[in-house]
Amino acid sequence: MSGAALGLEIVFVFFLALFLLHRYGDFKKQHRLVIIATLLAWYLCFLIVFILPLDVSTTIYNRCKLALNSSPAENNGSYVTLAPSRQKCFKPWSYIPNGIMPIFWRVVYWTSQFLTWILLPFMQSYARSGGFSITGKIKTALIENAIYYGTYLLIFGAFLIYVAVNPNFNLQWNQLQTIGIAAANTWGLFLLVLLLGYGLVEIPRSHWNGAKRGYLLMKTYFKAAKLMTEKADAEENLEDIMEEVRKVSESIKYNHPLRKCVDTILKKCPTEYQERMGRNMDDYEDFDERQNSYPSEKSLVKLHKQVIYSVQRHRRTQVQWQILLEQAFYLEDVAKNETSATRQFVHTFHSQEPENKIIQYFYTPTVEWYWECLLRPWFYRVLAVVLATFSVIVVWSECTFFSTKPVLSLFAVFIQLAEKTYNYIYIEMACFLTIFFLSICVYSTVFRIRVFNYYYLASHHQTDAYSLLFSGMLFCRLTPPLCLNFLGLTHMDATISHKNTQPTAYTSIMGSMRVLSFIADGFYIYYPMLVVILCIATYFSLGTRCLNLLGFQQFMGDSEMTSDLIDEGKELIRREKRKRQRQEEGENRRREWKERYGNRDDSTRNRAVHADQKESSFSETNTNRSLSKYTRSNGRTERDRIELLQDAEPLDFNADSINDDPLESDSGRYQPGGRYLSMSRSKIFDDV
Repeated sequence: MSGAALGLEIVFVFFLALFLLHRYGDFKKQHRLVIIATLLAWYLCFLIVFILPLDVSTTIYNRCKLALNSSPAENNGSYVTLAPSRQKCFKPWSYIPNGIMPIFWRVVYWTSQFLTWILLPFMQSYARSGGFSITGKIKTALIENAIYYGTYLLIFGAFLIYVAVNPNFNLQWNQLQTIGIAAANTWGLFLLVLLLGYGLVEIPRSHWNGAKRGYLLMKTYFKAAKLMTEKADAEENLEDIMEEVRKVSESIKYNHPLRKCVDTILKKCPTEYQERMGRNMDDYEDFDERQNSYPSEKSLVKLHKQVIYSVQRHRRTQVQWQILLEQAFYLEDVAKNETSATRQFVHTFHSQEPENKIIQYFYTPTVEWYWECLLRPWFYRVLAVVLATFSVIVVWSECTFFSTKPVLSLFAVFIQLAEKTYNYIYIEMACFLTIFFLSICVYSTVFRIRVFNYYYLASHHQTDAYSLLFSGMLFCRLTPPLCLNFLGLTHMDATISHKNTQPTAYTSIMGSMRVLSFIADGFYIYYPMLVVILCIATYFSLGTRCLNLLGFQQFMGDSEMTSDLIDEGKELIRREKRKRQRQEEGENRRREWKERYGNRDDSTRNRAVHADQKESSFSETNTNRSLSKYTRSNGRTERDRIELLQDAEPLDFNADSINDDPLESDSGRYQPGGRYLSMSRSKIFDDV
């Protein structure tokens, strides 16, 4: 089994990163280099998290083996046996041979650092550039990153000068490498504590609130009101940009030198705008060089950038609006079905996507009702309690992990107890759950935060290239300090435990932080304690209240603005629900008409065509005029009849009488066309 666990986790983590990237990115529309770079960044970061527990168990075994080898020993299979005392060190099932882990960590770490500090920032600027050639995009990316790279060179130079001036240090390559690693980890740890303090409180609270149906429904109404505002703004912005594109397309004719740039811009526009602009083009007109109203190439580059951004934003808001509608309809169905006496879950609307037959067989309406109305709230409450317990343990350990005598960090206590019995399965599971929970708290915050419209990870393939690359940068900068913090919590880092023992392969790659004592003994020890203040601030929603005061509407139960947005969102959802109900009812009426009168119309139409052909064979002179007149009148009558069918509404339809409040209405499935069953079916189409 040596190395087998490592190979299995490498393959599993790759497919995990690929699945998440497929959920947020769009493989068909986004550039392949963007997909590959983001996939590599996510994959390396997830790989570090999953492989580190194997490194810990292997290190504990190597420490035991070194202790036993201090006396003459004999090797007996998977045990290292000391002859006089008969002591044994059990070899873990996931043991990785010596020499593999240092090379593995060196490749993973330096590749991730190259991505986050050099390649991904450059690709960000390249993806946002509106240039029409590769050379132009590269030039723009280099100019935008000049200040970015210069800032980090200045920081590295400050550390370098500090070490060079200090007479206690002899500047060597290993020390320079350690200085660079310390600078990167310091920046990452600063951001790590901020994100961790938010996630430790918000994740358990979100699961606890997930058990409250009324809370989720009110929050969905709030999101609907905000998203409708953003959707309207995106549509207005797209209209303005398309108007500018139309003017540019009309002014620059087919033989203008910049016409290729205009064609590139037009390809990025939505299809309906392309068709509209294509009908209004007069390409036979030559351009006049004496005119001075032609836009420059620089202005076209700017317009190209605006088109890419506006089209992406418009598409994203449209998809998010449809997803939010489905979520709101489903939560309303849950609220209605909670009082159902039949204990079968009834949907207002059928799913637009075909359901899996296997899932449909096992996940019956009865099972769905028990899960959604009874079991799921309790499951979320229990999960919230477990997550809150983990959060308390993390906060306590972050404040006490520097204490070695006595050992106060609970994670270090658990690992040391398992180390005495060499229970490697327990060690790996404890390490994995600890670092996995820390990663969830940090990474979920990265997926949730939104920096205006510049950085936003949207699911269902709606994340733009800039946000994907930015997330890869954050992951690569946060993961190394996250792993060092985990090793400090478990006292596997010699810098924290102050023991002369064999370090893990991961910490050996990082080098000795003693080169910068004020970071190793100061910042790394005391800065994580700030997580307590951040958790308190998150618990009382201080950040949310500050954003609300600044004019950024946030969901707060005691705010008047929140109540107004909830009412507005509720009305929007109700309006969309009526619209979808009318569409389904119209489809049902047309289907019923086709089933009842479709065959009769087909036979009548066939007899009329046969009679027309027979009549036209007699004469081609006098009857052609009358026949064409008859055909036009017959076609007009047919069109009038079809249009009247499409626009027909029953006389007793009253939209205001529909009760759409799921908290007040009775349970039961909405029957499409159910309000029309009281009408006589034979009289529905009498006036057609």
